[in-house]
Amino acid sequence: MANKTLKRIAEALERMAPAPLPSPDFEAAEAFVWHVEPERLEPVPNVSHVGIDLLVGVNRSRDTLLANTIQFAKGMPANNALLWGARGMGKSSLVKAVHAEILRQGLPLKIIELQREDLPSVSRLLNHLRDREERFVLFCDDLSFSHDDQHYKSLKAVLDGGIEGRPENVVFYATSNRRHLMPRDMIENERGSAINPSEAVEEKVSLSDRFGLWLGFHPCSQDEYLEMIRGYCATYGVEIDEGTLWAEAIEWQATRGSRSGRVAWQYFTDLAGRRGVQIK
Repeated sequence: MANKTLKRIAEALERMAPAPLPSPDFEAAEAFVWHVEPERLEPVPNVSHVGIDLLVGVNRSRDTLLANTIQFAKGMPANNALLWGARGMGKSSLVKAVHAEILRQGLPLKIIELQREDLPSVSRLLNHLRDREERFVLFCDDLSFSHDDQHYKSLKAVLDGGIEGRPENVVFYATSNRRHLMPRDMIENERGSAINPSEAVEEKVSLSDRFGLWLGFHPCSQDEYLEMIRGYCATYGVEIDEGTLWAEAIEWQATRGSRSGRVAWQYFTDLAGRRGVQIK
């Protein structure tokens, strides 16, 4: 009986303080996903991405992020980056495309994706990256915080690094639909009800100020939308006359009530399937 009790206590203590993560094998891949319960870095052999030249209508953001990442991959100082703006305009695609372009140029760079919900564990992840020879981009897609969300405090460990400072070999790239990472009405509500309105939201709003680069993404024009589709057709060898493409693509975006890079890719996927062309 006593042995069973001791065993249950030992198992409970192990759950509360799990064994430390073994040193990851960073030679296994160029990309990883951070998981918790149990904490581990899972290699991703093949990252899903599009060619950087296929990202249309985001030239300034593309060139700025690429230059920043090349700088970082070469061992130079670089900024954290927040890619914010319209849905479906290629924010996360750009991060993955830039990483692929860096590797194509022969520069060493690892990318690690983590979920917003796993931010509280980020300090332990940084401990595994600190003092490594490799350089890492931490990538968090669709980052935002609600009114009572405390996860944003964990993010400061990445952006500022606390007393130890952010590891020199790590930068953080995030995408969000919101420039200030929290809904505007929540910001205004706190300002209106606080004793000192200017301080009420300063901590949360200033979180986005910790990103050295703010890269905005805006809805595309019709010409850019069609140019995206033409680029996909040329790259994957899908033949279609201009009149048919124009009519089908415009109808496709009208049925979805929006026009974006994502909608352009969805139309192209349908077109390629109807034409019997594999997309790889």
